[in-house]
Amino acid sequence: MKPIVAVVGRPNVGKSTLFNRLTGKRIAIVEDKPGVTRDRIYSEAEWLNHKFIIIDTGGIEPYSEDIILSQMRRQAQIAIETANVIVFMTDGKEGITHADQEVAEMLRKTNKPVVLAVNKIDDPTKFNNVYEFFNLGIGEPMGISSSLGLGMGDLLDEIVAHFKNIEEDEEEDDVTKVAIVGKPNVGKSSLINKLVKEERVIVSDIPGTTRDAIDTPFEYKGDKFILIDTAGIRRKSKVNEEVERYSVIRSLTAIERSDVCLIMIDANEGVTEQDSKIAGLAHEAGKGIVIVVNKWDLIEKDDKTMNEFRNKIRADLSFMTYAPVIFISAKTGQRVEKVIELIKFTANQNAMRISTGVLNDIISDAVMMNQAPMGKGKRLKIFYATQASTKPPTFILFVNDPEIMHFSYERYLENQLRERFGLEGTPVRFIYRARNEGE
Repeated sequence: MKPIVAVVGRPNVGKSTLFNRLTGKRIAIVEDKPGVTRDRIYSEAEWLNHKFIIIDTGGIEPYSEDIILSQMRRQAQIAIETANVIVFMTDGKEGITHADQEVAEMLRKTNKPVVLAVNKIDDPTKFNNVYEFFNLGIGEPMGISSSLGLGMGDLLDEIVAHFKNIEEDEEEDDVTKVAIVGKPNVGKSSLINKLVKEERVIVSDIPGTTRDAIDTPFEYKGDKFILIDTAGIRRKSKVNEEVERYSVIRSLTAIERSDVCLIMIDANEGVTEQDSKIAGLAHEAGKGIVIVVNKWDLIEKDDKTMNEFRNKIRADLSFMTYAPVIFISAKTGQRVEKVIELIKFTANQNAMRISTGVLNDIISDAVMMNQAPMGKGKRLKIFYATQASTKPPTFILFVNDPEIMHFSYERYLENQLRERFGLEGTPVRFIYRARNEGE
């Protein structure tokens, strides 16, 4: 799994600027106004061959009655619970505030590694400002400037130093890890209980009953699985809490750890925007994917209903038409055992390896049937192909000019591979490398 790093702190200390600096992308909105980052943003970063997920949180303002600030505090709390390493950002110009002390108290209770970053140390004359932050009692403060990029190497060294235990903590190779993801109250816990044939997980009609991600090992016909249930958000007294928004980051954690993702859809609602976001995370992570439509027992149907529903899912999730769709009832057990067969099948497809000779034959035949595109006054030439990795199947194509490759032609090549080998339930990746004709 990729370790997860959460950047937390009160509003306007420079978290989004640091996030953009570490990910190399301008993703988070940066504005000199407290509370601009309303939702967590997440992206992949890399340092010294360590890949990790970094989360930019909204600012924490302890005990604030302001609705926006209280929402951001909840978002950050989920990020804190989800992260393996926490970067606590403070403002070196302003010094320690009461809010910083409250946040430090929250972080001390997590028992997780915390890296204390004192931001806005833009020149050496301000470095003495850093020493004050020893008073927070959560370790040695590191002076940085996220806007100028000062101190980034030392900060990243400190972050990745905490990854060793996470990266070494791998489960057995013969166990298939399955993330069950979806909106709150879609039936994730009910499905787990039905698969393992006992009440392992609390089931309630209240969204967000599952408070923490729970690993449930079980065996089926000699095959070993670990089911990863994704937690909902802790239920508060306010009825207008936007529970669904906060499930995405928990889903991301489970997806990163898994081999196969079951994306659960509520048959009564169809595909929602939240479902699309979660499905997109699984697709981008390159995992094996099965779309599970739950509560099928509650739908009035005729002989066309299932096909019509499947076609609607294909249209709504058009970026993953490769994923098999199964209609179940976790409550009655309808088709639940078939879900296990699909998990095994999809895991195998995600780990498929194609020999170099066969791969090049398929690519050559595809080019003969449909000429490669033109661009910049020349035609794309594909000299050689090889499979770089599995999970997902990833292919390197050596070409005369990678910029000429068009998305539609890549989709054509992908379809040719799927037609020959299936590759159902798994994304396919292509990497293009330039090579001169004489090489």
